[in-house]
Amino acid sequence: MDKYSFLSNANPEALEQYYKKYKEDPDSLDQGWRHFFEGFDFAQKSYKQLPNEASEHSKEFKVIDLIEDYRKRGHLFTKTNPVRRRRFHWPTLDIENHGLNKNDLETVFHAGENVGLGSAKLKDIISTLQQTYCQSVGVEYKYIRNNNIIEWLENRMESLRNTPSYHTVDDKKWILKKLTRSVLFEKFIHKRFPGQKRFSLEGAESLIPALEAIMEKGAELGNEEFVIGMPHRGRLNVLANVLRKPYEDIFSEFAGKGYEDQDLLGDVKYHLGFTQNRYSTKGKKVRLTLSPNPSHLEAVAPVVEGIARAKVDINYNGNYKKVTPIVIHGDASIAGQGVVYEVAQMSELEGYKTGGTVHLVINNQIGFTTDFMDARSSTYCTDVGKVTQSPIFHVNGDDPEAVVYVIQLAMEFRELFNKDVYIDLLCYRKYGHNEIDEPRFTQPLLYKEIEKHPNPMMIFRDYLIKMGITTQKRTEKFENHTLEKFETALKIAEERIANNISFFLGDTWKDVKKAKDNSFKDNPDTSIPLEEINTLIEKISYLPENKEFFRKTIQLQTKRASMLEKTGKFDWAMAELLAYGSLLLEKYRVRVSGQDSERGSFAHRHAVLTVSDSEDEFVPLSHLSKDQAKFDIYNSPLSEYGVLGFEYGYSMASPYALTIWEAQFGDFSNGAQVIFDQFLSSAEDKWNVMNGLVILLPHGYEGQGPEHSSARIERFLTLCAENNFQVTNCTTPANFFHVLRRQLHRPFRKPLVVFTPKSLLRHPECKSPVEDFTNGKFKEVIDDHEAKPEETTKVIVCSGKIYYDLLKKKHELDNKNTAIVRLEQLYPIPHDQINSIYKKYSAAKTWIWLQEEPYNMGAWSFIHTNIPDIPFKCIARPASGSPATGSAAFHAIRHEKILDKAFEICNCKRLNKECKMVCVGNKWKDFLKESKELKSQ
Repeated sequence: MDKYSFLSNANPEALEQYYKKYKEDPDSLDQGWRHFFEGFDFAQKSYKQLPNEASEHSKEFKVIDLIEDYRKRGHLFTKTNPVRRRRFHWPTLDIENHGLNKNDLETVFHAGENVGLGSAKLKDIISTLQQTYCQSVGVEYKYIRNNNIIEWLENRMESLRNTPSYHTVDDKKWILKKLTRSVLFEKFIHKRFPGQKRFSLEGAESLIPALEAIMEKGAELGNEEFVIGMPHRGRLNVLANVLRKPYEDIFSEFAGKGYEDQDLLGDVKYHLGFTQNRYSTKGKKVRLTLSPNPSHLEAVAPVVEGIARAKVDINYNGNYKKVTPIVIHGDASIAGQGVVYEVAQMSELEGYKTGGTVHLVINNQIGFTTDFMDARSSTYCTDVGKVTQSPIFHVNGDDPEAVVYVIQLAMEFRELFNKDVYIDLLCYRKYGHNEIDEPRFTQPLLYKEIEKHPNPMMIFRDYLIKMGITTQKRTEKFENHTLEKFETALKIAEERIANNISFFLGDTWKDVKKAKDNSFKDNPDTSIPLEEINTLIEKISYLPENKEFFRKTIQLQTKRASMLEKTGKFDWAMAELLAYGSLLLEKYRVRVSGQDSERGSFAHRHAVLTVSDSEDEFVPLSHLSKDQAKFDIYNSPLSEYGVLGFEYGYSMASPYALTIWEAQFGDFSNGAQVIFDQFLSSAEDKWNVMNGLVILLPHGYEGQGPEHSSARIERFLTLCAENNFQVTNCTTPANFFHVLRRQLHRPFRKPLVVFTPKSLLRHPECKSPVEDFTNGKFKEVIDDHEAKPEETTKVIVCSGKIYYDLLKKKHELDNKNTAIVRLEQLYPIPHDQINSIYKKYSAAKTWIWLQEEPYNMGAWSFIHTNIPDIPFKCIARPASGSPATGSAAFHAIRHEKILDKAFEICNCKRLNKECKMVCVGNKWKDFLKESKELKSQ
């Protein structure tokens, strides 16, 4: 809590009464007030000139109250808006509203000590407060509960008056140089490529010196890398003038030429990423990475955090001071997009923290055509920063010196406290949403003001000329030189035949091959020797003797230790842990995160064991050997969008680590659909970006209702094309083991979606013999080894857990003429293996695709379209708008119906005709009682 929170709502009259009470009976007041007045009495004795009369005491308290009000509310009365009048706030900071008057202005108050002035006249105290809190910089910070942060901010800001007076002449010239390049770049493109969208930075050009200042100050503080995420507005300017992407590359993209790599579809120029090594003005080498981003403006925020965390973990051994993530927002998007809040809530969690993110808001005060008054309920667009007790700076974009000062202060704060910091860059948008949009349709008054408003470069240039720091002639010379560089670059661009999209993390991925069509023809050997399995079992099932564990934990570990010896088989959980353990011993880092992933939503994984009656934890996979790779597993916040984006970013920056995101139920992945659509499925086509993220989505119909059954297989298969995804639905622990290991044993990387089971985690038949781990590899198709091809008249192809129900029914019926084939990999479609199966069962007259999902869901439409040579008929639940029924009884009836249809079970009496099908009494009659749909069938 705040050290002086008891003062926050006190008025001077009340303070006088409290002071009288303190004099009469100190024990009648609580400890906070006693300490406060002890300090006040000490000040009286130490400073003889301190007034002793009650009325004079009252004035001192009123001045203290005025100072606190400036600190708390000064941001409401700043000069931070370049093109709009501020909204009126009451009460104002006028002295009359604090019980003071003009006669007090010449009075000396000891309260001046609070702002570093010593005893000072009221007018000087007010002048200091005005300069510190009410000019080009406004600050929100008094809600922060950490008093060390409060004191540090006040000392830093009040000692400098929030004014960059320490900037040298060279500093000022440096700022003008950055501004000039920023402004002229936009003007040049506007002139040379009229009518083309570029989402210009005009009106907010101070962003460029701001980013340059982050790099400069960060390098000074020891930063080696900066990872940037931003929307499309201003991206081209940032690419050109901060990351220094060659101007000719950008101009060539405006020409709309194709790509050297014919397999790339590419993306619009203002979505692309880039990586560049640069040197600060003091000669320190830094690496700048701008992540590509779609038009889902804030989607890149968690991706940037994931990239930064991966770099911290893998390249810098956990040192957060080496990497700074920078997220650039728009005012409308930071206030309107829920993922911003998700990322904020992740920022200080152990599994996701990055040592503090610099949030820069390009505050155009408008979103497309929507005025900020209609865009949010909060006072400021940055109010989300208060969730994490982060300081928020509001700064006038027309005052680039103030912008650079705030950036430097923010970087010092981030370095010291490892917390997020928000900078609200108040500016404007010169044109409409894009350069061919007409903003006067909706904001005529605002754009009348903007039209006559000079750009930040002109304002700062004229200021420096007036101060004698530069001359008109010098500035014109630099401007002409800059324009000449643009013209030269344009000529080079015009001679180009095609463009190239470089992988923005190219150095990280230089040894990873890109997949071709034939890359999926075979799988690598992912088996491990029996000796290694025995070693892993011993380590995975180990419990430290000096710690006490829950009785069921001990039973679990005992069962794991004896699983191989007693049964010779492994269940799903053990297979998964063996996969992780074997990769760790091979020096591949493993990271798993998701809601309740440490234990597992279905209490199967137990990768983290909690010590009894404590919060201590033991992670067996972290104690396999002294030189193993690091194993990280985290319970995530209740977020899909933010966490999946983070893990995507982490995987993007760590091609030699197994990175896994697990949904609590596969159904919940729909909350992260933007990441699936805009990043995982299409990033390689758009941005030449590879990724090897593994997504675990629990899937299966067990009568748990619409939101706990289907991971929406059909949605993922709809996204599949050009080998962009791997989609599997494994039915054996061994196949799951192999598909996880395959992810890192292939020479290329592709996202892997695994539809994992729920009920099969403990199904007695869902176990794999040890031989399946010590020999072999992942199987895309698993044949029916009981079936004899010459006797087989029907082949049922299925995927997932329904296989075990079909197998049980087949055995009950002693059916010899049906083969049950499992399609373990849905995409890329294993055509060779499927064709081999088709040839093997050439005598079969009936081919069925059977699924537990409704007819309009699941894999059927995809199978029907992509395997046209096999005459499949589909058996499924009836088409439905809901993924599943909420009735457990009705679920069981429909499930039984699917199995009966598969084996042609009917009610002969109801049909009232000769029947060659297997007859099992009056089942149809029972079904009719439950469902009109079944009656029609």
